[in-house]
Amino acid sequence: MNDLLTHIAACVGGAFEGTDTTVVRVTTDSRRANLPEGTLFVAIRGTNRDGHDYIEPLYRKGVRAFIVDGAVDVRRYPEAGFVRCDDSVAALQRLAACLRDRIRGKVVAITGSNGKTVTKEWIAQLCPPGVKLFRSPKSYNSQIGVPLSLLMTTGDEQIAVIEAGISRKGEMQSLERIVRPDIGIITNIGDAHQENFDTPEEKAEEKLNLFAHTPTIIYNAGDPLLRRLVPARYPDRQLIAVDASRCDLNGLPYPDAASRENAAEALTLYGVMGYDMSQVRGGLRSLQNVAMRLELKDGINGCKIVNDSYNSDINSLGIALEYLSSVAGHREKTLILSDIDQSGLKPDRLYAGVAELLKANGVTELIGIGEEIFKHAGAFDCRKEFYLTTENFLRGVNRSRFSKKSILLKGGRRFQFERIGRILEDKIHTTVLEVNLDHMIHNLNYFRSLLREGEQVMAMVKASGYGNGTFEVANMLEQQGVGFLAVAFADEGVALREAGITMPIVVLNADSDSFDLMLDYQLEPEIYSRSSLQSFAETVRRNGETDYPIHIKLDTGMHRLGFERQDIDPLIDALKTIPELYIRTIFTHLAGSDEARHDDFTRGQIALFRELSDRLVAAFPQRHILRHVDNSAGIERFPEAQFDMVRLGIGLYGISVAHQEHLLPVSALKSRIVQIKEVPVGDTVGYGRHGIVAEHPVRTATVPIGYADGLNRRLSCGKWSFIVNGRKAPIIGNICMDTCMIDITGIDAHEGDTVTVFGEGAPVGEMADVLGTIPYEIMTGISTRVKRIYTKE
Repeated sequence: MNDLLTHIAACVGGAFEGTDTTVVRVTTDSRRANLPEGTLFVAIRGTNRDGHDYIEPLYRKGVRAFIVDGAVDVRRYPEAGFVRCDDSVAALQRLAACLRDRIRGKVVAITGSNGKTVTKEWIAQLCPPGVKLFRSPKSYNSQIGVPLSLLMTTGDEQIAVIEAGISRKGEMQSLERIVRPDIGIITNIGDAHQENFDTPEEKAEEKLNLFAHTPTIIYNAGDPLLRRLVPARYPDRQLIAVDASRCDLNGLPYPDAASRENAAEALTLYGVMGYDMSQVRGGLRSLQNVAMRLELKDGINGCKIVNDSYNSDINSLGIALEYLSSVAGHREKTLILSDIDQSGLKPDRLYAGVAELLKANGVTELIGIGEEIFKHAGAFDCRKEFYLTTENFLRGVNRSRFSKKSILLKGGRRFQFERIGRILEDKIHTTVLEVNLDHMIHNLNYFRSLLREGEQVMAMVKASGYGNGTFEVANMLEQQGVGFLAVAFADEGVALREAGITMPIVVLNADSDSFDLMLDYQLEPEIYSRSSLQSFAETVRRNGETDYPIHIKLDTGMHRLGFERQDIDPLIDALKTIPELYIRTIFTHLAGSDEARHDDFTRGQIALFRELSDRLVAAFPQRHILRHVDNSAGIERFPEAQFDMVRLGIGLYGISVAHQEHLLPVSALKSRIVQIKEVPVGDTVGYGRHGIVAEHPVRTATVPIGYADGLNRRLSCGKWSFIVNGRKAPIIGNICMDTCMIDITGIDAHEGDTVTVFGEGAPVGEMADVLGTIPYEIMTGISTRVKRIYTKE
C-alpha cells in the first residue's frame, strides 16, 4: 500500500490528529516495526498486553503513524499522525476492506478445520510460471491476520489466496466483509475449535458464512457434512464437489487421504480458473511437504538454527527474520537465502526490499544461493558471499566457520536447503522431541485467564523446562511479559543469562557455593534458613552489592525447605540488621493441591502462610512485597490463594489435574521406522525372547529409541503402543538401550514413516498412568541426546 494517513482516517471512519505521513506497511506487533519509516502501527488491546503502551518506544524508534482507540496525548509526539477510532481491530478490518477493491485478479478464500494451510501452499507450488500469486503468510487466518494479509497485497496479483479461520460464533461474518472472495474453498469439518460450538454442523454453518456472496465454491465431497450442507445453503451458486478418490493425481508423492484431498482441491481451483491443466498437473510430482511452522534447533558449535525452508517469499522472510531476532540473544545473525521465485516483483525492487529487511533486523552476514541473488549482490551492505547452487555451497563449506551464530535457512524448494540443515544441526539422531511454543503460549494464556487483574506469573523453567528446553522456553516467556523465571540451580540461571535472558531469575535451590556466581549474573536466591540468609548477606557485603533482592521460603507443611512459625520473629530481627538485602517475594509450597483428599490440609497451609507472611509484610512496610502460593493445580483449584503472584509449572507444559480439556499438548516424542521384518510363528523378538510370536506371523518395525533415550523399559511387551499412521502399534518384546520393536501387523506402514511415542493419540499422562508415576518424571527423563525441535507458526 502507499497512502496518506489522512486518507486512511477517512477510509476507516476515524478522526485524524497530528502530522500527516505516507504509510507503506501496517503492523499490530511492536516487535515487527523494524522498518519504522512508512510503518502504521495499530494499537490493539489484548488479553495480556495493550498496544498503546508501545507508542512511546515506537515513536523513539521512528514510527510516525498510529491507529488508536485509547487515550493518547498526541502533543507528546509532534512529528506523528494519529487516527482515533472506537475499535482498533474494526478499523484495521475496514482498512483492509477498502484495499480489497484494488486487487484486480481473483481473490480465493480457503477455510475448513484441517488442511487450509497445506492447500494454500500447494496452490502456490502448482502456480504456472509467469502468474503473479499472493498467499497469506503462514497461518495469518485470524481476525487480525486476515486483514494484515490483504494489506500485504500490491493490487496487481492475478491470484490472491487468503486463509481464514475462526474459533467462535460470529467471527466469519466480519472476515467475509473484508475478503469478499471470488472463489471459495472449504476443506473439511473436523474437531479443531469445537469447544465454542454446540455441534459440528453449527461450526460448519459458521465457516460457510465466508462465502455469503461468493459465486463459485469448491468443497470436499468426501466430508459427509459438507456434502449435505453446501448444496442446501448455496443452491444458486456454481458448486464444485471434489472427490479425491476420482481425481487423476498421478505423480503425487504423498499417498495419504489428507494429502490427496488437499492436492485435488488445489488442482480443481486451476481448472475452474481456466488454466492449462497439463502444465499445472505437471507440478504434482514436485509438491513438497509444507513446513507449517518455523523450526528452532540447536546447531553445531553453539549455533541456533531457524529453519523456514520451502517458504521463500518476501512476506514470510520478514516474519522469519523477526523470529530470528527474537531468539538470537547475543549471537550474530546469519541468513542463508536462495533466489526468491514468483514474487511478482522486478528483481531490482525485490532484492532491494530484501536488503532493507536484513538491515532492519540486524543481519550481519548473508550467504546467497542462486543466479538472481548472485546478480544483485551489490544491493546488500553486510558481509556476504554467493553461490550459484546449493551443491557449490556444500562443496566449499567449512563447518568450523559457523560458531555461536543464529542462522536462518530460507530456501526455495528447488534448492533443497534440507541438505544444508543436516550439516549445520548439532544432532542428527532420528528420534526428536517436538516442542510447540504456540501451544505453550495458549496454556500460559489459559492460566492467565484465571487470575485477577494485575496478578503476576512466575514461570518454572527448571530441569531444562521440564525436559522441553530452557532458553527457547525462557525466551518465549520473556516476550510474553511473564514477571519472573524460576530455576533449580544457579548454573541453569547462568546459562539463561549468557543466552541473553534479562528478566528476573529466581534460584530455588540456592547454596552458598554458588552465591558469588549468582551475584555475577544477577540471580536472585530463595532463602530458606538463617544460615542461608547469613551466608548470602556475607557474600553481598564482600562483593559490595546493595539493595539486593531475596525470596523468603516459608514451610507451611511440606517440610522440605523453609522458615517455620517459630522462626519468623528471629528472621525479622536478622533482616533488619542487613540493609543490603530486601525481600522481593515471600512464598510457600503446597504439598497436595492436586488431590481433593488433601483439600483441608491445603487450606490449612494457605491460612498459615497468610498469618506468617502478614507478619513479615508488616515488619517491612517500606517495600511492596509480592506473595505467592498457588502452583498450576492451585491456580485452578484454589483461587483464594492467588495473593500477588502465582507459580506456573507443569500447566505451562500442557498437564492439568482439573481441566485438561482447556490445555494443548506441548511436546511430542517422535521417531521413524528404520526396518520392517516379517516374523514367523514360533520365533521371538528382542532380548530375553519375551516377544513371542505364537498364533500368527507378525510384521514388526524397528524404531531407533530405547531406554537410553528415556523410554522406560517397563513399557515393554505391549504395555505401551506407539502411533503409526493413526493406528496403535504395541511394543513387542523388551525395549533395548537404543531401539525397540513394535507390532505393525495390519497397519499400512513403510520404512521411514514417522511414529509417535507420546503426543497426539498417545498422551504423556496416559503413559504416566501405565508406569504408576507422574508426567514430570517422563518429561524430565528424555535424554539430552534426543534432539529438541521448537515450532512456532
